Amino acid sequence: MMTALLLYAYCHGLYTSRRIAKACEERVDFMAVTVRQRPDFRTISDFRKRHLTALGGLFTQALQLCQAAGFVQLWHVALDGTKLKANASKHKAMSYGPMQKTEAELAATVQGWLQKAETLDAREDTEAGRDRRGDELPTWVADKQARLEKIRQAKAALEADARAKATYPSPVATSPQRGRPPTRHAARESPA
Repeated sequence: MMTALLLYAYCHGLYTSRRIAKACEERVDFMAVTVRQRPDFRTISDFRKRHLTALGGLFTQALQLCQAAGFVQLWHVALDGTKLKANASKHKAMSYGPMQKTEAELAATVQGWLQKAETLDAREDTEAGRDRRGDELPTWVADKQARLEKIRQAKAALEADARAKATYPSPVATSPQRGRPPTRHAARESPA
């Protein structure tokens, strides 16, 4: 399951263990790959580190198999009826030389995935801490007493601010009015 999870995540552009673990909790496609299990980011990272060499070879073989089976992804298809002369000889397209070149390119791609995952995981470990996911709540939120104290502090600050505004009147209220004083009209009597 872990091998399938890593291959699937790398193919979808997710390299960090924390993002992969989060995807296992939030994305249906990742839940299908893991059969709704939710591995911890540290488990994913340790698994990759422990089996780095084997995973590199396995992913390269999987990509070669997909290529040999003809599984390709078309990024752009355009049809306009133009007739083109082509040379689509199977012997020429699947010769030994190009296959070796393709194998080396696939191996380099897989190594790039694994190195990128390692680099990003190390950066996230530095930022969040080795055993923290990075999206945990602050400790004062989890502790009810600390949360109550934080609320009391905020309430006291708001009350102090309100008292300060009440003590010192606004400069707009004390400035003299300019222009003509308003005229008062006598109340008109309504006909009875």
